[in-house]
Amino acid sequence: MLARQRQERILDHVRRTGGIRVGEIVDMLGVSEMTVRRDIAALADRGLVARVHGGATLAGAPHSSHEPSFTTKSTAQHAEKAAIAAVAAGLVGQGASVALSGGSTTLEVARALRDVRDLTVVTNSLPVVTELHDPARRDRTLVVTGGTPTPSDALVGPVTTAALRDLHVDLLVLGVHGFGPRTGCTSPNMVEAATDQALVAAAGQTVVVADSTKYGLVGLMTILRLEDVDVFVTDDGLDADERDAVGSVVGRLLLAAVGDRAGAPAGEPEPPA
Repeated sequence: MLARQRQERILDHVRRTGGIRVGEIVDMLGVSEMTVRRDIAALADRGLVARVHGGATLAGAPHSSHEPSFTTKSTAQHAEKAAIAAVAAGLVGQGASVALSGGSTTLEVARALRDVRDLTVVTNSLPVVTELHDPARRDRTLVVTGGTPTPSDALVGPVTTAALRDLHVDLLVLGVHGFGPRTGCTSPNMVEAATDQALVAAAGQTVVVADSTKYGLVGLMTILRLEDVDVFVTDDGLDADERDAVGSVVGRLLLAAVGDRAGAPAGEPEPPA
């Protein structure tokens, strides 16, 4: 394949998903990392992509307060999110109480939890409500916080935080816009970030779920620092340096293997005590 053809495929992927990692391109095109980095540099020189740590994003990417719609987010990195969800769901035992925040990854977690019995689910996510509401499931209790919906279909605001104030759940599964060692876990929506903080305060354990393309993305407001995350679940697309940066500060790092991609989980999930 000619360099121009490779670069067109890279650019097409970035335009569809907003970004791509070096490892993804290596797998997609069957070329070396050095070749991939040269192709990214060539595209960046033409002003078509922006070079970022570990990959490339679309040139002129949205600023830190830009909030993508739920539909936009739900179509990106679906395989990674499904793999992450399977690992995160393994942390939820029968009879547990679990909170699910807004986000496309937490929706995948909800789908992975459908067969868990005697579950109490607290959520501010409208898609999660749609997914889990089933009058025939008498063993499942679904608690909806109320509030005002955001572009990501999460209910937020004073009504939401008031509903969460006196709740206590075993575990929170928290979706985030971006994460990194300096900024922690972030959101582009300040009101949603405040609601997420209320969810964290209501939980005995916080499990963050975020695919590896969110490494280095920065939203307007920090929800919580990586040091305050009990379990961080992402996919094996993180490179070695990024794994070290996250794994050295979170309580526990779990990596979900995606398809035939090289890499193994950093640890096996266990149900909470």
